Amino acid sequence: MKRLIIFDLDGTLLNTIADLAQSTNHALHTLGYPTHETSAYNFMVGNGINKLFERALPEGEKSETNVLRVRKEFIHYYDVHNADKSRPYPGIPQLLAQLQADGLQTAVASNKYQAATEKLIATTSPKSASPPSSGKEKAST
Repeated sequence: MKRLIIFDLDGTLLNTIADLAQSTNHALHTLGYPTHETSAYNFMVGNGINKLFERALPEGEKSETNVLRVRKEFIHYYDVHNADKSRPYPGIPQLLAQLQADGLQTAVASNKYQAATEKLIATTSPKSASPPSSGKEKAST
């Protein structure tokens, strides 16, 4: 019998809040909207990236059109900067290595698009502890 453990990426294996904040702030600033402190993003994430953008937009600007405008600016920036500050939580690389040494398979599921998921895993995990990943097929802009 194969044993598999599937982990969520953001907020479970990796602390990605700084890169999400930086990329969202870039998009907001580019479109002329006010930006937020990184710590504020802890209360904006969850329920997908479009919900993050809706929460980050100022009152009166939270339309679907504006969310999509922010998304378009975000994606291009995030593609380049999504691993600038993202890091595994303490003990995670050791945990993954130990699970694999114990014969368990590990994998990552994420609602991020696949390319971003793979880049984050490749740049933040030692090769011996890098689990396979599954994200969305591509980024929608």
